[in-house]
Amino acid sequence: MTTPRPNILYVHSHDTGRYVSPYGFALDTPNYQRLAGEGILFRQAFTSAPTCSPSRAGLLTGQSPHSAGMLGLTHRGFRLNDPSQHLATTLRDNGYQTGLYGIQHVGSGYPTELGYQHVEEYEDRSWSSIAPRAVEAIRRHGEDAAAGPLFMDVGFVETHRPFPLVDPADGRYVRPPAPLPDAPETRYDMAAYGESVRQLDTALGMLLDALDEDGLAETTLVIATTDHGIAFPLMKCNCTDHGTGVLLIMRGPGGFTGGRVCDALVSQVDIFPTICDILQIDHPAWLQGTSLLPVVDGTQEEVNEEIFAEVSYHAAYEPQRAIRTKRWTYIRRFDDRQLPVLPNCDDGESRDYLLANGWDQRPIDREQLYDNVFDPNQNRNLIDDPAHVEVASDLHQRLRAWMERTDDPLLDGPVPLPAGAAVNDPASRSFLDELIIANDDGTTRRAPNPRTLR
Repeated sequence: MTTPRPNILYVHSHDTGRYVSPYGFALDTPNYQRLAGEGILFRQAFTSAPTCSPSRAGLLTGQSPHSAGMLGLTHRGFRLNDPSQHLATTLRDNGYQTGLYGIQHVGSGYPTELGYQHVEEYEDRSWSSIAPRAVEAIRRHGEDAAAGPLFMDVGFVETHRPFPLVDPADGRYVRPPAPLPDAPETRYDMAAYGESVRQLDTALGMLLDALDEDGLAETTLVIATTDHGIAFPLMKCNCTDHGTGVLLIMRGPGGFTGGRVCDALVSQVDIFPTICDILQIDHPAWLQGTSLLPVVDGTQEEVNEEIFAEVSYHAAYEPQRAIRTKRWTYIRRFDDRQLPVLPNCDDGESRDYLLANGWDQRPIDREQLYDNVFDPNQNRNLIDDPAHVEVASDLHQRLRAWMERTDDPLLDGPVPLPAGAAVNDPASRSFLDELIIANDDGTTRRAPNPRTLR
C-alpha cells in the first residue's frame, strides 16, 4: 500500500539567525520551542548566502545561489536563471497544491512562474495579516478530504528591521548578540529584536495550532527556518557563523520526530533533496545538496564534509566565498576594498554605536581562517599563523574546486551588474544613498534612491 504523501508547511522569516529559545537564547519564543520539542532541531545548520534573495534561492532551488543565477536581491533587479527550478514547480508537477502566503523574495515576476498555483496578495506584510490567511488555508484543506497534498510557503517579514519600538527599560537585562559589545545601545537594539521575534513566534503558533485543530499535524512536514543571521553589524551579509548560522527545525513524516537534536553539518541546499527522498521522487538534475535522511534515521553521523556560502551583491557589491567544515571556516574576499561596506549593514542603534567608535575605519582581512573548536565566535584570524599554512592551503583549494565545479562567475573577475539592477556604491555610507544602475549596453548610471530599495 502506498503511503500518502505528506503536506509540507514551509515557514520562513527574515533575519532571525538562530536567535530563538531552542538554541539557548533568553527570548520569548515558546512555539519555536514547542516545535523543536516535537521534531528535530539542527544545531549546525547554515545558509548558502548570508543575504536575503540568494539564501532563499539556494534553499528553494537546492543549489548555490550563483548556480541559480541569484547574485543579489530580487527587488533590486536580480533574477533566477530558470524559475522552473523552484521547489514549488517540482511539487506542483508531482501532484501538490502549491500556495504562497506572505513574502517569497525569490521571483521578480508574478509568483506563478515559480510554480505557485494559489497566491495571497497583501498590502500589509505584517505577521498579523499573513498568519490568519494562512490559517484559513490550512482549515480549508483540512475540510476537503479529497484534496491532494498541500505545499504551503508562508513567509514573514519579521524579524527584518525596523524593529518595533520598545521601552528603553526593556534593555536592562538583555544580552547583545555575540559579536557586539555590551552597551546601552546594543542592549536596546536586542530588546527591540526580542519584540519582533515574539511576534514571529506568535504567528508560528497560530499555524501549529491550526494543524492540530484540523487533524493535520501528523501528516504535515513542517520546515521552520530563516534566511540568514540577524540584521546587526558583523552578522547579516558576513560569511562567519554570525551571518550564515540559521535555525532549522523540522517536524513530521520522514522521521522528524522525538524532540531530538542533530549536530550534523547541514546546509539549506540539503532541504530540497531531503524532500525528494521523503516523497520518493527523482532528484532534479540541478540539485547540489545532499539528503538529510541518513542523519535523521541514524545510519550516518554526517552527510557533508564541507558546506559553502557566498555573497556577491547585497545593497552593494561585496564578493565573498567561504567553506566551512566542522573544525574550520575559511573566507576569501575578492575585491580590493579593505574597509566595511556600510550599505550592507542595516541601520540601527548597534550600527550607530559601532560607527561612533570608528568601525568604518577598521580594516577587514582579505583571507580569514578560524578554528571553530577553540574560537567558536571566530574572532582570531589564523591565516598568517605558520602552524596553519597547510589547513589554509587545503581549504583554499577545496573552495576553488567548488567554484570551478559550480561555474562560479567570480572566477572570471568582478561579477558584472545585470542590466536594470540597482545597487549602492560600496563606499557610500548607507543603503539609502544614490544608486548605481546598469544600462542595457553594459554601462552604468547614477540616480537618486527612491527610498524603497532597503
